[in-house]
Amino acid sequence: MKTCLGIELGSTRIKAVTIDGKFRSVSAGDYTWASRYENGVWTYPLEEVWTGLKAALSGVENRQDIAAAGVSAMMHGYLAFDKDWNLLTPFRTWQNTVTGPAAAALTELFGFHIPQRWSIAHLYQAVLNGEEHVPRIAHLTTLAGYVHYTLTGVNAVGIGEASGMFPIDSAALDYNADMVSRFDALLAPKNLPWKLADLLPKVLTAGEPAGRLTEAGAARLDGLLPAGIAFAPAEGDAGTGMAAANAVAPRTGNVSAGTSIFSMVVLERPLEKVYEEIDLVATPTGAPVAMVHCNNCTNDTNVWASVFREAAHLFGAEPDTGTLYTRLYEKSLEGESDCGGVLVCNYLSGEGVTHLDAGRPMVVRTPETRFTLANFFRAQLYSALATLKMGMDILTEEHTVVDSLTGHGGLFKTPVVGQSYLAAACNVPVTCMDTAGEGGPYGMALLVSYMVNRSPEERLEDFLSHRVFDGVTGSTIQPDPAAVEGFDRYARQYKALLEVERCAVEILN
Repeated sequence: MKTCLGIELGSTRIKAVTIDGKFRSVSAGDYTWASRYENGVWTYPLEEVWTGLKAALSGVENRQDIAAAGVSAMMHGYLAFDKDWNLLTPFRTWQNTVTGPAAAALTELFGFHIPQRWSIAHLYQAVLNGEEHVPRIAHLTTLAGYVHYTLTGVNAVGIGEASGMFPIDSAALDYNADMVSRFDALLAPKNLPWKLADLLPKVLTAGEPAGRLTEAGAARLDGLLPAGIAFAPAEGDAGTGMAAANAVAPRTGNVSAGTSIFSMVVLERPLEKVYEEIDLVATPTGAPVAMVHCNNCTNDTNVWASVFREAAHLFGAEPDTGTLYTRLYEKSLEGESDCGGVLVCNYLSGEGVTHLDAGRPMVVRTPETRFTLANFFRAQLYSALATLKMGMDILTEEHTVVDSLTGHGGLFKTPVVGQSYLAAACNVPVTCMDTAGEGGPYGMALLVSYMVNRSPEERLEDFLSHRVFDGVTGSTIQPDPAAVEGFDRYARQYKALLEVERCAVEILN
């Protein structure tokens, strides 16, 4: 039985999943890792990429049966290499909010919102900072692009991944040529020895072949995969999430919620204005997508869960992780629709949507607040969605039609809870399928399968709807009017709380 392998280097786990010809998960392995804050920058050491990737692949059974593979990873960030692919500066991840001047200048130059985490913002900020490595850059890529190149020798990324590096022209299925020219003109006085097109990886769309595992690539993996297997274009976690959620057609959308949270809504028409809260990216086939990306989601909730675990230990209880989270999530359903006045800011790191360069998690209440476990934990989960809601509200004001959202990621592992809160936050029906807990690597495996198994001229949306998800079970929750009203009240207070957060960032160094 031949299988397709999807790999994802996420922010907390490196995961590998194989699927069979009926698109069912067959085997999986993973490795836990975490970013480090070093010298003012959030980073991961590249040597751990390979340690983690080999550990994840070691957990996959029957690797000799893998027909094709693909690499996905957290999007954006800055990986700059010289002509011999030597890393010039430590990997700067999407978590960093250190490119404010560059992002603002490029947004004005292009008339197109450039977020701080995008690769082009990191590049221009390095130029503005006068960093010594800039003239020596020969290759600029993403984490997925780096792993894909190392394994295959092909310097290319999928168009969804590329759209988080530099703006995409959805008609040309390539980088926006006019904006590339504007950037080169902006840098002309610097007399740098490169043009932007020299640095960026080639753009590929879903279904195109993207090379094969070389002998050197197989050796880099200690022989865990056989040389010669085909590779699909490397994609970002946004694109793989869309595939896993069957949300690549217009008027569909999905929300990926874990360490970070982002929504992807496939557009029928362009937005009327440029919004700092909304990024314009692309599906794996190049269709335009409105993306609301928030750096902070469940990290603070995870910290509080560990505190409750410690408390349980005092009484001799040893709850397993799954049970602990399930009980706390379900307890939150007993809370009031507006959390009874309990407010939580979940920012462990900076947040681009709300223009904060650092985070200070906090719980705030007044003396009359009804401070119960249910209200507190409901406020924790509301806070994971509150910043996302700000961007989704803008799309509503833009009259963007969203028929439904599909949720996937850790927030949705406990049935009903995260799903109902997202429906309340966005006032849109929310569907969770059986694969909701493991979106990314499964979605990458589906993109690999599309490359291997698609019929001539078969579109990705048709492949997913008619072949992958036809008959797949799931549940849909409609927004409850009382919950929508309660979340709106909480959201208004949350915006006020952000003023306190700004003071905390400034004062508590």
